Amino acid sequence: MDAGNSKTDVALVDTAGRVLGTARGGGFRPHAEGVEAAVAELARLVAAAGAGPGAAPVDHVQACLANADLPVEEERLAAAIERYGWGRTVTVVNDTFALLRAGLPDGSAPEGVAVVCGAGINCAGLTPDGRTARFPSLGRISGDWGGGSHLAGEALWWAARAADGRGGPSALATALPAHFGLPGMPELIEALHLGAVARARTHELAPVLFAVAAAGDAVARAIVARQAEEVVVMAHTALTRLDLLGERVPVVLGGSVLAARHPLLHDDVLKGLAARAPRAEPVVVTAPPVLGAALLALDLLGAEAGGYAALRARWA
Repeated sequence: MDAGNSKTDVALVDTAGRVLGTARGGGFRPHAEGVEAAVAELARLVAAAGAGPGAAPVDHVQACLANADLPVEEERLAAAIERYGWGRTVTVVNDTFALLRAGLPDGSAPEGVAVVCGAGINCAGLTPDGRTARFPSLGRISGDWGGGSHLAGEALWWAARAADGRGGPSALATALPAHFGLPGMPELIEALHLGAVARARTHELAPVLFAVAAAGDAVARAIVARQAEEVVVMAHTALTRLDLLGERVPVVLGGSVLAARHPLLHDDVLKGLAARAPRAEPVVVTAPPVLGAALLALDLLGAEAGGYAALRARWA
């Protein structure tokens, strides 16, 4: 299973790489809903995919979960999943490792770094000897900047200041309210404050930001450039920690923001990596991250090469 901030995918697969069942649900938020409630929603999806109650336990449950950011969170989530008895063994890791595995070659020891930029942002790296590089990825308190939700917030902040004169002019001040059919920022601010536009809908503004940036708006372009810098900084830091900066290894890029390959962002990321990690080999993963979770399970179970090929073909 791969459970992200915005959606959760569960797949029942065999070691031949056949997908026997799938299910999709909403975001995985144990920090907000509580561990038991969040895992109970996973249970619904596991049953929908063909495992769980009434089915024999699977060999292994590979759970790649957003908001499993600290070792203690991984332990609590693993214990909650084990209590359901879905599988004989259970492994819980942060969902960034699913992206990393999806972007690494099969049949070799894992070595590389992944940066996920979707609703949020995170990075993880692995070496063949088992060393890892991780970030807490808890938002501002752990030094994070970026991801779709953060970008939408930045766009709103700059648009508000452009509209009331505290900041420089920006087309964001008209493009953001226009997205919701409103005439200007005062109306959008009021609608968000009073609930006429749900705060949850602000994530819709990230694509608007990229469109305004592509049209040449200086404020929007600066926000996009900052996001690119953060992606490069995370990758460079993880490579440095793992002593991989001088090695030819993959830097896997994924999540909805990076997988969209917005030209300004994508080009800035590639330029930044070329300057700071010239031997890195950028790889953009557009396949659903549940592929990486399934590949991790095949790794653990010692599947044959054909199983990997079949699984990748399923989500190509």
